[in-house]
Amino acid sequence: MDEDGGTSAVGMDNQSIPVLRAGLKVKPRIRKEFMNQRYLNGFESLPGVDLVSIVFLCERNTAPHGSKYWSDTAIYQFTQQSLPACKPVMTPASVITSFFLVGIIFIPVGLVCLQASQSVVEIVDSYDTDCIPDPFKNNKVAYIKDSSIPKKCFRFLKVHKHMKAPIYIYYQLDNYYQNHRRYVKSRSDHQLLHGLKYNDTSSCRPEESNNGLPIVPCGLIAWSLFNDTYAFFRGTEELKVSRKNIAWKSDRDHKFGKHVYPFNFQNGTLIGGGNLDPTIALSDQEDLIVWMRTAALPSFRKSYGRIEEDLDVDDVVRVELLNNYNTYSFGGKKKLVLSTASWLGGKNDFLGMAYVYVGSSSIFIAFAFMLLHVKNPR
Repeated sequence: MDEDGGTSAVGMDNQSIPVLRAGLKVKPRIRKEFMNQRYLNGFESLPGVDLVSIVFLCERNTAPHGSKYWSDTAIYQFTQQSLPACKPVMTPASVITSFFLVGIIFIPVGLVCLQASQSVVEIVDSYDTDCIPDPFKNNKVAYIKDSSIPKKCFRFLKVHKHMKAPIYIYYQLDNYYQNHRRYVKSRSDHQLLHGLKYNDTSSCRPEESNNGLPIVPCGLIAWSLFNDTYAFFRGTEELKVSRKNIAWKSDRDHKFGKHVYPFNFQNGTLIGGGNLDPTIALSDQEDLIVWMRTAALPSFRKSYGRIEEDLDVDDVVRVELLNNYNTYSFGGKKKLVLSTASWLGGKNDFLGMAYVYVGSSSIFIAFAFMLLHVKNPR
């Protein structure tokens, strides 16, 4: 000990090193001695001495709390993984028990998810080929592009299991790549929200203007709006279809302007898809809002509406549809889907099967580890 009450670096032996590492306060003058190269060189010859720890101890005990040094020290401890942490010792018994618990939990959860998925009733009808008149079976593109040919088509769907309202209506498109980079970028979110007040529509090319006037909404996504229509009948009674609240509320409220109306839309020589009512604000045109949320995969479903009545077993639903949308140019497919929903959503067995697979694999691994442990105990 020196006259300041601190620990002197001169003449330190090996027993003094743990005291330093334990956090004994070092006076500023002694800190200078540690930082002096003469003394550090002397410590290097002692066994078990960590010079970084010594310097760190000196810096820590002389720096005020909240200083930059303390911040740097915390970052250093974090990056070097020297902060206090829980490090459980994985024994054979704990590993085997963990795998058993995962299996016991995951398998019932997977079975419940599968049961929910199987309770969903679906009717899927592919109509793109059947709704082509016989004279045009070999030239479907000419049929769909000729506006003088009637596009009305009748389909009959038989209900094989009771379907409880609401019954969701979807249209499904296959081999349609909405995730293509140029297609996805061809839109203007600012214009959708602010309308003609926003002039920069360069991102909408090639559908940013027509005859020198801007297009609202601009871009290839809006230009290719799906425009097949459906009407549903049970006997002579038309089933009520609600087309409200089919889009996300966040999209309606925050992405499409309440005072933005279609302008100069589908007025060019090349018509892509459906038209829009210029008297209805974009925030209320939910079929457009649904379409503008592009799909990630080439096969996707989009919401069309809801049937607000139950359908009983053996009911026959007559569908009157207009086959307007051109998927024949690129070999696409169109399907009409009627589906109920469960507490888990629509029909999808993947989640339940994934849970069952992981749980079963965990049980198998637990038994394998248990046999190895019995055969070769530690």
